[in-house]
Amino acid sequence: MLIIWAILSSHAAVGIVAHRKKLLHTTVMTRPSLENTGITQDALLPRDTRRSLPIALLRAREAVMGHFRPMLALHDVTEQQWRVIRILAEAGTLDASEMAERAFILAPSLTRIIRSLEERGFITKSKDAQDGRRILLQITPTALKIINDVSPDSRAIYTALEQRFGRERIETLLDMLDELATLNK
Repeated sequence: MLIIWAILSSHAAVGIVAHRKKLLHTTVMTRPSLENTGITQDALLPRDTRRSLPIALLRAREAVMGHFRPMLALHDVTEQQWRVIRILAEAGTLDASEMAERAFILAPSLTRIIRSLEERGFITKSKDAQDGRRILLQITPTALKIINDVSPDSRAIYTALEQRFGRERIETLLDMLDELATLNK
């Protein structure tokens, strides 16, 4: 019985592979022209998604974060948690809504992250004395130690990026990204 199942499974797998190859050939190999799709080409829109600004920004983010994620994982810290403790280390005490804005984290996700960081002793949370609705966040010495532990590896990654692209180009890129970020203001 097992042999029959193995033979049938291998035949099914061969059929699936053949079907996928056919789909790949018809979808990738025969790129439709815009005339056949009913889509009109706008001079401002790139024909190729590799030249699409949103996709290029995502690709660049993933390329950079691919270097930082393993470093953070060694310290059992997520990207979002890292952003929260780094921002608190720079800014001191912040309320939760300010943190959500600065860290680019949606409020429901931030609530979960705050709970996790508080459980781990990385942050403290308290109510604002003047406005009981505001939750104030503050970094703890435990989180500051994590930042200090991660800093040498982080510096090494930044050094490698600077060696590859040059400090001036990275600074120019950061300036351009800051300017681009003002689109919503």
